[in-house]
Amino acid sequence: MSRVPPDKDRRNPDRFDRRQSVPVAGHLELLSKMSGNLAITLNIDETIKKTLELIVQFVKAQAGSLFLLEDNASILTCKASTGSVDLQGITLKAGEGIVGQCVASNTSRMVWNVEKDPNFFSSIDTATGFKTRSILCAPMAVNGVGIGAIELVNKASDDELFSDVDLMMLKTLASAAALAINNAHMVKDLIGKERISRELEMASEMQRSLLPKHRPLPFPVCGVNLPAFEMSGDFYDFFELNDGRIYFCIGDVSGKGMDAALLMSKTASLFRCLGKTVHEPDVLLSTINCELCETTIHGMFVSMACGILDPATYDVYLANAGHEPPQIYCQDGTFLLLEASVPPLGIIPLEHGEKGITCETFNIKGRTLYIFTDGVTEGKLENGNRLQVSGFQSMIRKHANRPAMERLDTVVAILRDTGHKRHDDITLIAIDGTCDDLDKETEEHHDSMIVRHTFHTHIDALDEVRHVVDQACKSCGCNQELTTDIIIAIGEAYQSVIRHTSQSIDKHIMTLKIYHRNDVLEFYLQDSTPSIEQSEFKIPHPDELNDDESETFLIHDAMDEVKYFSAPSNHGSLFHMTKYIGKNNSDET
Repeated sequence: MSRVPPDKDRRNPDRFDRRQSVPVAGHLELLSKMSGNLAITLNIDETIKKTLELIVQFVKAQAGSLFLLEDNASILTCKASTGSVDLQGITLKAGEGIVGQCVASNTSRMVWNVEKDPNFFSSIDTATGFKTRSILCAPMAVNGVGIGAIELVNKASDDELFSDVDLMMLKTLASAAALAINNAHMVKDLIGKERISRELEMASEMQRSLLPKHRPLPFPVCGVNLPAFEMSGDFYDFFELNDGRIYFCIGDVSGKGMDAALLMSKTASLFRCLGKTVHEPDVLLSTINCELCETTIHGMFVSMACGILDPATYDVYLANAGHEPPQIYCQDGTFLLLEASVPPLGIIPLEHGEKGITCETFNIKGRTLYIFTDGVTEGKLENGNRLQVSGFQSMIRKHANRPAMERLDTVVAILRDTGHKRHDDITLIAIDGTCDDLDKETEEHHDSMIVRHTFHTHIDALDEVRHVVDQACKSCGCNQELTTDIIIAIGEAYQSVIRHTSQSIDKHIMTLKIYHRNDVLEFYLQDSTPSIEQSEFKIPHPDELNDDESETFLIHDAMDEVKYFSAPSNHGSLFHMTKYIGKNNSDET
């Protein structure tokens, strides 16, 4: 094969070089300009308008229109128009006219005399008074899928006729315009999705704000909500009335999505607002039902249970409208179920009283009331089986000695990450009648309490406890030496309980109560672990100490009396230490 010298041109000198022609050179410049202009705008309408104006100006047409397919490609709509007549907004049936034929066949057309073309749609000229003589039309397609076409009318020349070069230019420009318009659509869709995502996130955050904040022990009501999707159709709430009683509720809205979330928010707001003045649970549910029946979309409803707890007596007043049966866990391991008296809210008018929503009264002292949505019992375990009511009851029995919030968290934990997709929200509340065991041991001198401090048994808690004891001793007039001895003794008692606990201490709760009567300081330290038999846990007398138990000498040395026993209801371990501070505090240093 012969080679051409580098200083020679291999091209035929007699052949037409399109790269050197003014139209082609201008065409490449236009493409560059279009790319630059279209890159700086994300607005589809602005993109289309700028694209058409550049093309009409370059090809030197009297007028131009850009049509896009809409309504599932059934019609062509003029989205932009420039020139003597404004056609923007005009629609054609898909396949109608020269434009429709170009889009349907995905081919370009150049018509010098429209009067001789059977596809020419003359009604537009009739309506506008504009005289169309020649048409240049090129389809716009992306990956072979048509999206519309660009139509130019009447060349701005003496004969008003377009040329083959004009057609070639328009085909190239139409392809570039199609990509620009498609990109603008994609950007718009992306922005729309991001906006929806942000709005969902904000709505979800607002929905979470409707849930009550967790209250530490000894507050007897707690709850947890785990949405299946971004928005939840479940809710729960509780708040204290002016007389000290606690209002609580739980609800489950039918359906999923934004409709259910909005109805959830409305119902939860009605509960909190009306509950401030309506202190009868059955009357409250009837009032909420009346409002929902008037405004709720047909077919949507809310199963809801609400009640009032009197923490002084642990009496509960409960009303249930179509919700899952609340369950009372008793000390012997059995459960009592409370069936709903009426259908869910939002379906039919419901009166309160014997013929409608009834209010049951019962006492939960030493027991715990659980109410949950069907997402709990229908939730799937790792093996694919549903938890069901029996599974829930089994878990509660197994963890009955833990604080109520830990019991709920345990149930949620086994349903959260099972490898199976959750189709329903998981919501539970517990009204605990066992969190006052320490109170029952000390209620005879309740008026002399100076400290009640509840804390998690984590590594930093010891310093926290020491600070509380230090402040309490100083408030009772103890000198520094006595205060230091008591702080050391309480610290050793705290660590002794921890050493005899085989389970993870980070998940347990301890409560410290300090009483001051005359010249006597009493300390009660109770934990939430399963009770330890006294035979397994013994605080030896100093004379009986061996080398491994020398640290407990500090407790006996600092305190006048030391007792350990199981707390009432087998709920934790209880340390009782007494210090007579009168004689110990008389010698000032």
